[in-house]
Amino acid sequence: MDGERILIGDCLHHLQDLAPGSVDLIFADPPYNLQLGGELYRPNNTRVDGVEAAWDRFDGFADYDAFTRAWLGECRRVLKKDGSLWVIGSYHNIFRVGAVLQDLGFWVMNDVVWRKTNPMPNFRGTRFTNAHETLIWAARSPDGRPFFNYDAMKRLNDDLQMRSDWLLPICSGPERLRTDDGKTKAHPTQKPEALLYRVVLSTSRPGDLVLDPFLGTGTTGVVARRLGRRFVGIEQDPAHAERARARIAATPFDADPEVLAITPKRQEPRIPFGQLVESGMIRPGETLADPSRRFAVRVRADGTVIGENHTGRVVGSIHKVGALLQGAPSCNGWIFWHVRQANGHWVPIDVYRQKVRAELA
Repeated sequence: MDGERILIGDCLHHLQDLAPGSVDLIFADPPYNLQLGGELYRPNNTRVDGVEAAWDRFDGFADYDAFTRAWLGECRRVLKKDGSLWVIGSYHNIFRVGAVLQDLGFWVMNDVVWRKTNPMPNFRGTRFTNAHETLIWAARSPDGRPFFNYDAMKRLNDDLQMRSDWLLPICSGPERLRTDDGKTKAHPTQKPEALLYRVVLSTSRPGDLVLDPFLGTGTTGVVARRLGRRFVGIEQDPAHAERARARIAATPFDADPEVLAITPKRQEPRIPFGQLVESGMIRPGETLADPSRRFAVRVRADGTVIGENHTGRVVGSIHKVGALLQGAPSCNGWIFWHVRQANGHWVPIDVYRQKVRAELA
């Protein structure tokens, strides 16, 4: 796919070659500086694969802070004013990264906790199981207005507002890349695609440029391709870069704008309930009921509905009457009221509204 680049080498060197204000979204999974104190074994005496590579070794906190300041400074230079930066880390490094990030002028939008459904146990039994990692979502500056696809994230979460704690499994099974012998992890900190899917979908649009300065095995590139985003990945290890390249190239994608473009609800055409009545989709006199069939109303010719509560006759919009019958301050009538179809099934009247919107599109 056009717009996909993998650069091999030091991230600071390649970041300096990128144009200022050219990137829409940055996802960074930097070294955690989490050297294990000696080798670690499971109860069955098998060795735990820790992070032992040279890229995760630093000569103390000052050295790590200097490195963090350097790459974050370059990221801020290449990020658009309304772009987003995401950084993930563990308790070993995320607090130091967050302090540097704020010192450089970034503005924190959210911290998101990735709760792992299947974390690695604490085999030594000396502390709590490390069952989460922290992501920081930041804007370039306090006056930045990063894009946020609120409606898409709500739809992804069964039409409930998505929270800042994400319950997702760690990368395992067929998704986990392994070396040629099939026994060793190809990369010790490979992130699950589901995690990156939320990051990319929530804070970028189709065609946007996504940057990952620590590409690893290419998860960011895989998700960017699936969602129709351009991307640049930087990876210093040629072997990891080659695995990422092959993995991304094998990822199918659909370039159909109808599939990729998510229109926020506020930009969708307004469809009054009366339009469904005048079109014949819902007939005057037809009965609407809530999912539990506790409340019922009849549709009037002008698109209002009529029902009864303890005060008597209630007339008004689908929203007003729904609220009055429940004794609630408000009601989304499109979701609350259901209509019975010819096959006997009850469906939300919003189904008909979406049909009209699709025809208009």
